[in-house]
Amino acid sequence: MPQSNSADAGHPVLPLALTMGEPAGIGGEIALLAWLRRHEEALPPFLLLDDPARLRALAVRHGWTIPLHIIEMPAEAVSIFGRALPVLPVPLPALPQPGIPDRRNAPAVLHAIELATALCRRGEAGAVVTNPIHKAALYDAGFPHPGHTEFLAALCETPRPVMMLASDRLRVVPVTIHVSLRLAIDQLTPDLIIETGRITATDLREKFGIARPRLAVAGLNPHAGESGSMGSEDAAIVAPAVAQLQAEGIDARGPLPPDTMFHAEARAGYDAAICMYHDQALIPIKTLDFDRAVNVTLGLPIIRTSPDHGTAFDIAGKGIARPDSLIAALRMAAAMAANRRHV
Repeated sequence: MPQSNSADAGHPVLPLALTMGEPAGIGGEIALLAWLRRHEEALPPFLLLDDPARLRALAVRHGWTIPLHIIEMPAEAVSIFGRALPVLPVPLPALPQPGIPDRRNAPAVLHAIELATALCRRGEAGAVVTNPIHKAALYDAGFPHPGHTEFLAALCETPRPVMMLASDRLRVVPVTIHVSLRLAIDQLTPDLIIETGRITATDLREKFGIARPRLAVAGLNPHAGESGSMGSEDAAIVAPAVAQLQAEGIDARGPLPPDTMFHAEARAGYDAAICMYHDQALIPIKTLDFDRAVNVTLGLPIIRTSPDHGTAFDIAGKGIARPDSLIAALRMAAAMAANRRHV
């Protein structure tokens, strides 16, 4: 998406709101590197919610020439982005040390997320792009949510967010997420699969611009149970959910044998794979496109994307972090925002 401040079918281009993430991690570095690659990557305008003093220190540390422009209103970012990095200041109480999270900075990390979400809900930003957070540091400061996604859902008053991992090669949606495999099987119900399929189909239409989304629903067991010889769950749980989705007019197929769903010919036949558990979804996309996979939260009234990696404390402050996944997250957020304007 080229940089522009022109109107699109009567809609002004809005900047993306990029949060600081964990200050002791690589979020600041990859944000600065993404801005340095803004022209070659044709990045959309974004503003960074962060501490300008920290960003200047990072740039000096690594010898990067990056002019910062402090803004008060998000709209300023669009015209400024080509020549300077727009920063909406979020001061940090403590000077971050690379690789060493400090609980004193937790309120600022959360404030950046809250502010970015508010900007998006007020129509002042086109999407929220979140840098990785360190949940343990937030828990130490009293953070009550399991993670980033649940916090955003609470801010948006959304009861059921859905996680998607997406790239140019594949989109996957796990029905159960960060639980053990045994607990995932216990949690799996037709209603949970149906709700996940509905939300996925809706957002593929409204945010990805796919008029009639095609869902491939993976089976739980090897060979999708092979007529019950390898488990009854596919017939008892997955098949009824697929039948209900089809009855609602959603193009869903399954349960399909998971081991034959992800080769190139199979991927050409669907727009998203609905998977029963975390690794069933994440192993194929991380194998196919590790550096360019993007975490997308479906089911929110706003657009939210994120790099598909963590804080990388082991390389923080060394200037060697790669911004590829963040760049992909920024590009995907802008494309989703553009699709949404045309719905």
